Amino acid sequence: MKSLPRRQFVQKSLWGTTAVALSPFLNASYMSNQPLPYADTIGLQLYTLRFQLEKDTPGTLAALKEMGYHQVELMDISVDQDKLKIARDLGLTVNSSFFNWTAITEKGDKVEDIDRVIDLAQEAKLSHLVFGYIPKEDRKTLDDYHTVIENLLAAGEKCRSVGIQLCYHHHSFEFEAIDGVVPFELLMEKLDPELVQFELDVFWASIGGYDPLNLMDRLKGRIRLLHLKDKQKGAADEFDESVIPHEVFQALGKGEVPIKEILQKAVDLKIDHCFVEQDWSPAPLASVKHSYHYMQGA
Repeated sequence: MKSLPRRQFVQKSLWGTTAVALSPFLNASYMSNQPLPYADTIGLQLYTLRFQLEKDTPGTLAALKEMGYHQVELMDISVDQDKLKIARDLGLTVNSSFFNWTAITEKGDKVEDIDRVIDLAQEAKLSHLVFGYIPKEDRKTLDDYHTVIENLLAAGEKCRSVGIQLCYHHHSFEFEAIDGVVPFELLMEKLDPELVQFELDVFWASIGGYDPLNLMDRLKGRIRLLHLKDKQKGAADEFDESVIPHEVFQALGKGEVPIKEILQKAVDLKIDHCFVEQDWSPAPLASVKHSYHYMQGA
C-alpha cells in the first residue's frame, strides 16, 4: 500500500463488521509490531562500527549477528578480507563493498588499481561495488567531476563485464552548486545507468537540501542500494560533511527523515538492498540495535 501524505492520512479497517478509524499518522502497513519493508534482509554498513571493529572484529560482527542483522556492507574490499571471512562464517551475507576512492580519482600517494578491486569483488562473489567518496581536493571544479564521471563509466563497463553492479554513493557536498551547476544533477545527467547506478543515502540527501522521496522518484530505475540513517530534527542544511555536529546523526526513528515512506518507495522501485548506517553515535552498538528494532516494528 502506498503511503498517503502525512497529516492527511486516515485509514479505516474492519474489525468484524465494525469500521474502526485509525490514527491519521499510521499506514496499515506500518501498524505497531509489524516489520518494515526490508526488515528481513536489513544490513549494516560497517563504517558505523569502525572503532569497535578495530578493537574486536569477531566480537563486533558476532554482536550484529546476534542482534538479527542479515547482512553487512564492507568499508573497503581491499582491506576487509578478514571481516568478509568472519562475517560469512557467522552467517552474515556480504553482497556489496566500498573501495578506495583513488581507484577512480587516480590521485594520491598510493593509487588503488581498479582491476584489482574488481578481481577481489569477483573472488568474493559480490553483486555490488560502491564508489563512496571524493576528497575535497579532488572536487573543487566541474572538471574534477567530469574526470570522476569518465573514470566511473570506464570502471562500470569493467564491472558489468563480470556481472557486478557499480554504484555511486553520495554525501551532501554534491548538492552544493559549482559555477551555477549542482554536481549531483551533473552525475544524474552524465552517469549511464547501464554502467553506474546509485546507492542513495537518505540522510545526506536531506541535509544537502533535497527531499529523499522526490529524489527517489527522479532516480527511478537507477537506485540499487539504499543507506538508511536519520537526521536530528531541525538540523540545518550543510554541504561540508566535516563540520556537521555528531549529534545530527540519529538512529532510525529518532529524527525527521521519513524512513517508513522511504522504505515503502524502495519496494516500489525494486531496490536491491538496504543498509543502516550512522556515521557518529555516542554508543554505536546501542544505536544499531535501536535501528534494527525500529526496522522490526518494535
